[in-house]
Amino acid sequence: MNNRVRALRAERGWSQAELADMLDVSRQSVNAIETGRYDPSLPLAFAISRLFKLPIEAIFNPDQEQA
Repeated sequence: MNNRVRALRAERGWSQAELADMLDVSRQSVNAIETGRYDPSLPLAFAISRLFKLPIEAIFNPDQEQA
């Protein structure tokens, strides 16, 4: 899954640690999501969506190869 988490975080000037605190996850989890090594659970994806005030579809997109 591709995502815009890193770009959205950078636009707001937040560190990975700050975003992790806001989402109640580890910084390593944020890094893994940003690099595509981990797809967030649905509840976490909704939390990310609410935090950035964007629909999930505006943040996360399935890989074209998997579609």
